[in-house]
Amino acid sequence: MRPPLMIFAAGLGTRMRPLTNTCPKPLIKVAQQTLLDRALKLGRQAGLHPIAVNSHYLPGQIAAHLDGTDVAISEENDLLLDTGGGLRAALPMLGTGPVATLNPDVVWTGRNPLAALANAWDDRMEALLALVPLERATARVGGGDFDMDCDGRISRKGDFVYAGAQIIRTERLTEIPDKVFSLNRLWDLMIADGTAFGLIHDGGWCDVGRPDAITQAEAMLADD
Repeated sequence: MRPPLMIFAAGLGTRMRPLTNTCPKPLIKVAQQTLLDRALKLGRQAGLHPIAVNSHYLPGQIAAHLDGTDVAISEENDLLLDTGGGLRAALPMLGTGPVATLNPDVVWTGRNPLAALANAWDDRMEALLALVPLERATARVGGGDFDMDCDGRISRKGDFVYAGAQIIRTERLTEIPDKVFSLNRLWDLMIADGTAFGLIHDGGWCDVGRPDAITQAEAMLADD
C-alpha cells in the first residue's frame, strides 16, 4: 500500500525565530538541504503519490520553491487550520483513502519512515504512528507522548515520542465540527476504539524545532 502524502508546511515556526522572521521553517536548511526538500525526498523514495503541501506563513516562498514540481499546494491564506483542519482541507488533492502525513521539521537517519509505515499498514488500523523512544529523541523538549502494548496499540502517556510521520484514515475527519483542530482529536477517538497503532523508528531522529537543533541534526547526519 502506497498512500498519498500530506506535508504540513503551514506553521508559523515561532520556536525557530529569529531564523523564521523572514523564512518559513520548511525552507530552513540542514546540511545544505531545506527541511521541505528532505521531506519530499522521503515521500518520493517511498513511492508515495500524489504529494500535497499546505501553506500559510510566507506562502509565496513555499510556492516559489515548489514551482515547476508536481507537488500540490493547499493554501490556508486566511486561517491557519492546524493539522486536522489542514488535512481535511487538502483531501480533494489526496483522495478518500488512508493518507500519510509528515512533519518536515524532523531529520531522520536509518530506514525511510514512510516506507516502513506503508509496509507495516494493515486493515486493523485507523492510524499507524512512527514513534521514537524518548531516550533517542534528539533535541526533544519535554516528555513522551504515548505508550504501546505488545500488539502495537498505543495509549496516551508513555515514553515514546510521536516522530512526525504516520498513516491515518480520514473518514473520521467529518466527525469534527470545528474548522481548526489538531489530529490529536482523531487519535483520541482511534485510541478509544483500539485502532491506533505505533511503529518504532530504529534509526536516528532529531526534532529541528529550534535554531540550536540544526547543529545537533547535522552532527547526527554526519555520524550516519
